[in-house]
Amino acid sequence: MGATWVQGIDGSPVYALARDAGALAGEKGLLPYERMDGFPDRLLTVAEGGEVVDADTVAGPIEELYRGMMEAARAGEASGGGGVEEYLRRGLRAYQAARRGVGGGKELEEVEEALLAMHINRERTDTSADDLSGLDLTAEGEYRDFPGEHLTIPGGYSRVIEHLVAALPPGTVRFGLRLRRLDWGETPLRLHFADGAPMLTADHVILTVSLGVLKASLGKDASAAGAITFDPPLPPFKREAVARLGFGVVNKLFMEVEPVPALAPEEGGEGELLATSAPPEFPFLHMAFRGQVSKIPWWMRGTESICPVHAGSSVALAWFAGREAAHLESLPDDEVIRGIHATLGSFLRRCRGGPTATSRWRVKRIQRSGWATDPLFLGSYSYVAVGSSGEDLDRMSEPLPRGQQDHGDDGRAPLRVLFAGEATHRTHYSTTHAAYLSGVREANRLLQHYRCVAPTTTPS
Repeated sequence: MGATWVQGIDGSPVYALARDAGALAGEKGLLPYERMDGFPDRLLTVAEGGEVVDADTVAGPIEELYRGMMEAARAGEASGGGGVEEYLRRGLRAYQAARRGVGGGKELEEVEEALLAMHINRERTDTSADDLSGLDLTAEGEYRDFPGEHLTIPGGYSRVIEHLVAALPPGTVRFGLRLRRLDWGETPLRLHFADGAPMLTADHVILTVSLGVLKASLGKDASAAGAITFDPPLPPFKREAVARLGFGVVNKLFMEVEPVPALAPEEGGEGELLATSAPPEFPFLHMAFRGQVSKIPWWMRGTESICPVHAGSSVALAWFAGREAAHLESLPDDEVIRGIHATLGSFLRRCRGGPTATSRWRVKRIQRSGWATDPLFLGSYSYVAVGSSGEDLDRMSEPLPRGQQDHGDDGRAPLRVLFAGEATHRTHYSTTHAAYLSGVREANRLLQHYRCVAPTTTPS
């Protein structure tokens, strides 16, 4: 339900860790896993109402436009500033203006706009932004992926964590302690926990809580779920960076699906079951929502696709971001299933014969994540919002106290609270490898503090 992907394998530390942990090797009896067969070649792009969108003349060119514009943004070549959504829509308007008179008219332009909205939904789940108009365009030029293939880990990230923990002395990692208050004004620091757990003291604390928890901690309700009280309060530079940066929610919705047997029409009757030569496979469905053509609930319109987790699987997956993802957590299972059925009923209307023919499907059961309401996270991952910048990510990584001039007897400046986590990495934020790299950075900071190692270049 959580981290799944290795985002680029060339030089990625988490890919190396997964390899060392044996989590990448195929194992006898290993359960099937998400995208075990890579990215699909066969995509079915459908407009709301059931119209299949031609891949060569319509869907393909819009995808090329979207990818080209995002590549330009991440290369620092985009102009205009502001948010990413308006940048993408400017590109679509220019594309359509250049093609006017070629054919297609208003109806084609409506489909193209729906296709762009589909790709915007994808970008929302990639970034966690509720609205791409709030995702800073300039900051996209600083974001970096590792090169190479993007893939999932057969053994899951839990195998990687177990591998790391195995190197520590027994008892080093303790579970079930939820920090509620951190007194950091002097050494030793005092850590107070929920549920009556004994207080701990420390010379240094590396704080790895999510940006969502920090935002809740700076809110008006200090007793909110997951919030931490800081005494003294965090300094203004840290509070302002926390407030300006974006932090959104992304949720996964898994569904077990089965085909509904086809009925042969029978005059005056219910019809009879049609025999099929082989069970159908659920398609890799990409959905272009347009207007209110059908009675699909608003929250279902926030997903880009419903696709099997691997070819031939009876389990399909949809990703949601922002307000749709948060709302999904509040719904009972039966309402979610009705929403999926309404969506599939519109997009997978039965056609007879041909390469795009598809069966009707029903959902047997669902499973979903709940990151917005999880008090340990209160969301998923960070992004650079309009009004923020990469400098705020740097501020997130600065230890406390900041710029302290009073040195101790040993000549070292105080180093009490250190910050790690994906939201403290300027170029790889939002990723698992950013979280790992930031932890290595802060471990090195402590080693340098005690002069155990010479100053080194910060991992990137």
